[in-house]
Amino acid sequence: MLRLAVFVSGRGSNLKAILEHPELKNLIEIVAVFSDKSDCGAFQIARNYGIETRVLGKGEGRISNENLLETLKNYKLNLIVLAGYLKLVPVEVVREFENLIINIHPALLPSFGGKGMYGINVHTAVFNSSAKVSGATVHFVDAEYDKGKIIAQKCVDISDAKSPEEIAERVLRVEHQLLPEVIKAFAENRIFVENNRAIIKS
Repeated sequence: MLRLAVFVSGRGSNLKAILEHPELKNLIEIVAVFSDKSDCGAFQIARNYGIETRVLGKGEGRISNENLLETLKNYKLNLIVLAGYLKLVPVEVVREFENLIINIHPALLPSFGGKGMYGINVHTAVFNSSAKVSGATVHFVDAEYDKGKIIAQKCVDISDAKSPEEIAERVLRVEHQLLPEVIKAFAENRIFVENNRAIIKS
């Protein structure tokens, strides 16, 4: 059983997609959901499933960056999933969990990534670029935004999209397919890093 922590900042639709994916039911256990926002919608989803929620940041009852690594180690995790989490993960956490932290990004990296490229900002940039295709990318997390090794991507046609919001809707549907597929590959020990590239074996 793969032990997961999921990091979120928003409503938690990707968390819900993981929890509801039928092929993951006997393969994974989400042991905690972390967020930098105490009122995020994802926490309600977690509580509905009886999953522990933890708030990040400074203040009483929150987990500071200084205490985050020790907290994560105590959960004995096999994988950390960033599912709409907007903060940079502390470098000591990235080092300790090398190739065990993944992120889903709502565009086809390496294009449309980097600091500030999240949510509707990404889809607006894609829309303004006149790109005909967008999609989602799952990649390993390193010390920089959206620079880690790409694990998997899924494309979607946006040639007739009339707005960034329409692109966002199409990409989100693809995210909900791709992220559970990659987590399943982790649970089945089918993801390898060879020659600085991530490979999913069938």
